[in-house]
Amino acid sequence: MTEYAIVRYQGWVSVEAAIDTSPTETRSRPHILLRDDWLHVHFGAGTPAHADFHWFWLRHQCDGERHPVTGERTLDASEVPLDIRPRSVTLDEGAGRLHVVWDEPSGRQSHYDLSWLRAHAYAPDRPQVPPPPSDVARVALDARRLPDAAAVVEACLGLLRREGLAVVRGFASAPGRAPEDDTDALVDAFTAGGLALISTHFGRIEDLRTDNTTNQNTDQLGYTDAGIDLHTDQPFLDRPPRYQLLQCVRPATLGGESYLVDALAAARLLQAIDAPAFELLTTVPVRFHRKQKAFERVVDAPLLTMEGPEGFQSRYSYFTLAPFDRPFAEMEAWYRAYTRFARIVRDRRNQYRFELQPGEFVIYDNYRMLHARTAFSGPRWLRGVYFDPA
Repeated sequence: MTEYAIVRYQGWVSVEAAIDTSPTETRSRPHILLRDDWLHVHFGAGTPAHADFHWFWLRHQCDGERHPVTGERTLDASEVPLDIRPRSVTLDEGAGRLHVVWDEPSGRQSHYDLSWLRAHAYAPDRPQVPPPPSDVARVALDARRLPDAAAVVEACLGLLRREGLAVVRGFASAPGRAPEDDTDALVDAFTAGGLALISTHFGRIEDLRTDNTTNQNTDQLGYTDAGIDLHTDQPFLDRPPRYQLLQCVRPATLGGESYLVDALAAARLLQAIDAPAFELLTTVPVRFHRKQKAFERVVDAPLLTMEGPEGFQSRYSYFTLAPFDRPFAEMEAWYRAYTRFARIVRDRRNQYRFELQPGEFVIYDNYRMLHARTAFSGPRWLRGVYFDPA
């Protein structure tokens, strides 16, 4: 009998066998994987091969919640919290039986025969959709290993197409030059590689620093030392800029960590686990409103667009999301859907997290990636540039 301990790995609650960790397990043997909201069961040989079961469904089906004489169910489904989770899960492979101890005051224990679960599988052989990736090595490249700036740009554009993000290490200035002296050359390299520089209401190049004196319309969070959580840049425009490059001139003394998440991967995961929520976020127009002392824009659009003229596009910005019209009977459902998506992207396990050193930079697809930073102290200075495809 194998007891499974809950462990966290890249957005999933997976399992490790606490007793039997031998590598002899194959798909022909029963085994289980614990996810955040459901249990994934591999039955072994036969059909279906595997199935998923929500935790609340399993709790409602508890074999101990029946009258001892008549066998009728005594537990109403409404009495089971939708967010119920197990305290422990044990698979008795020899008996073909699953044992669950629930994380509730009663310590209720439930038992399920694998044959019964297979017969009542409501999600048989469901495709497994992975969460957003978080391994920075997947999107990082070392400029010192490439012959010149043109090769760096080519590698970056390849990562942008595949992953939506490129983190460039080792891009240091020549002796006697400061990183800010190389920004224009970096911009020129990307324009030569097929991108077009976009000027915005901030100007041509943003100096993201608390003592900014070079940009317009600096009355917004980017020019403070506050933490800024995940967002799309400029979702209040009809056509937001497609790419942003952030070059580190000077890191913070404390804090100032960057983090990004793949909103496309998050949207695909949401579609797989909560189709009604996905439908709402891709069809209901909401309002994004930016109002500053000398600048104001408003746009109405869905939070997520899967197949627009530019392909996938996210508009996720908690600080510019404004009141929008929705029938009373439908407003709560939209907020539930938004919260479900936010749970995915705000989960640290689903985020690329890193710090940049002077000269290093990140370039990301503003339609696909959400970006953020932690609060900081000290003279942090990043330079920001927007691009569109040429």
